[in-house]
Amino acid sequence: MTAAGAPPKANEFQPFPVRDQLPGIDFCVSSSPPWRTLLSLSLSHLTNYSVLSEALLLGFQHYLVMLGTTVIIATILVPLMGGGNVEKAEVINTSLFVAGINTLLQTLFGTRLPVVMGASRAFIIPAISVAISNRFNLFIDPHQRFKRSMRAIQGALLIASLFHMIIGFFGFCRIFARFLNPLAAIPLVTLTGLGLYALGFPQLARCIEIGLPALILLVLLSQYLPHVMKSYRGIYERFAVLVTIAIVWGYAEILTVAGAYDNRPPNTQLSCRTDRSGLISAAPWIRIPYPFRWGAPSFNAGDAFAMMAASFVAIVESTGTFIAASRYGSATPMPPSVFSRGIGWQGIGILLDGAFGTGSGTTASVENVGLLGLTRSGSRRVVQIAAGFMLFFSVLGKFGAVLASIPFPIVAALYCVLFGYVVSAGLGFLQFCNLNSFRTKFILGFSLFMGLSVPQYFNQYLFISGHGPVHSGSTPFNNIMQVIFSSPATVAIIIAFFLDCTHSRGHNATRIDSGRHWWAKFRYFEKDTRSEEFYSLPWNLNRFFPSF
Repeated sequence: MTAAGAPPKANEFQPFPVRDQLPGIDFCVSSSPPWRTLLSLSLSHLTNYSVLSEALLLGFQHYLVMLGTTVIIATILVPLMGGGNVEKAEVINTSLFVAGINTLLQTLFGTRLPVVMGASRAFIIPAISVAISNRFNLFIDPHQRFKRSMRAIQGALLIASLFHMIIGFFGFCRIFARFLNPLAAIPLVTLTGLGLYALGFPQLARCIEIGLPALILLVLLSQYLPHVMKSYRGIYERFAVLVTIAIVWGYAEILTVAGAYDNRPPNTQLSCRTDRSGLISAAPWIRIPYPFRWGAPSFNAGDAFAMMAASFVAIVESTGTFIAASRYGSATPMPPSVFSRGIGWQGIGILLDGAFGTGSGTTASVENVGLLGLTRSGSRRVVQIAAGFMLFFSVLGKFGAVLASIPFPIVAALYCVLFGYVVSAGLGFLQFCNLNSFRTKFILGFSLFMGLSVPQYFNQYLFISGHGPVHSGSTPFNNIMQVIFSSPATVAIIIAFFLDCTHSRGHNATRIDSGRHWWAKFRYFEKDTRSEEFYSLPWNLNRFFPSF
């Protein structure tokens, strides 16, 4: 047996090399299909036209994937606010419209990563608190109550956006990012995906006869069939989501028409039937969302503080998503200045959410980053095309409502795979750390366990008692605690970042064990020439904003 620490022999297996950029990606962040083929369809440009068509289909897949979260947030909030199917359709269309704008802003001026900026689940708790507030009980008309509730949520979001922009544009995030090591990034990114496990198989099982076939079909198409039919590998890998949705949605439609759910319980019919969303009949044919559609926003200090807590959670979860997106886009780690710039523009996105009335703030979509890994396409241009689909279908309400009526168990089946890719992106940073160090083992194991255990306690307590474990006389303070400690990624990064910065700080080996030396050259924008390729602002705007 070879003694511990002895150099390996020449014929022994060697560890896999550490990679700053993920290999095997077909389209990296800066890869772009040629736009000229949109106008030229001659035979000489047939190959380029195929590339553009592929980019359009990939962008459409991103649009389909982000629909699920948008629909489920509106489905939860709108009935509590007093709205019906008409209001729900309007909120969904408005959310899609603003998501398209925010995605374009983020890919052009923010991090420049291929991330979709969609509705955030972190804002659900403070939004529900506003919706069920006793101060709206005096409104008998449900539509009037809905408008008043929405205006209160808008006001809270506008205040929260200022907090978000201050954290980003004033450089507070930059300070945090410069002390962020691979060791602390592992639990952050891992639990950004793993913390959403409740949206996976539990939601799939609400209609197992369509959810499970969707999951099996997606795995077969994306993982097994490409190795059997190697000449069509790229097609099956990149468009497995599109094919899966088309086949299983058609299958669900046949079951609905055949009467398979006619005598089933209401909850089963709501999950399985394709004609129970109520969106198609309620959505308008054409409507362009505009700011302050519901009237002038109202402001309440307690609501604003709760929304600021949700904004903090959105910052944390977006950080994990940005890091995973840079990995699956085959880019180098983000410089802290770019990260700060992205958070600032996310704050502008929340400002737009408050102005237009989406009912929720914005965050980087976790499921869409998982789609980057599944398709091996991390192109920024593809995500910008997806933003175009969001704007298009939000204006043409009937067409968007048809796609938004996809049964959620099908979407949950996609989440089982897509969230898994985000989890694996976090685990991939283990290559930068010394896994033989007991300090590393403690920080990783403790932060991952507590990141799952603490939110489970808070959520279970809320489910059983109707209120969180922090039950003081101040509802805003209770909501702040519930929002922060219900987020696995937030709990994990608080623990991991604190331990990494304080545990055995004086030892020389600590810096190497945490992998800090691997990311040292990315601490400043100018230290690595690849940063300019992936993160520079367009139109030479870096001359005017050197600090960003």
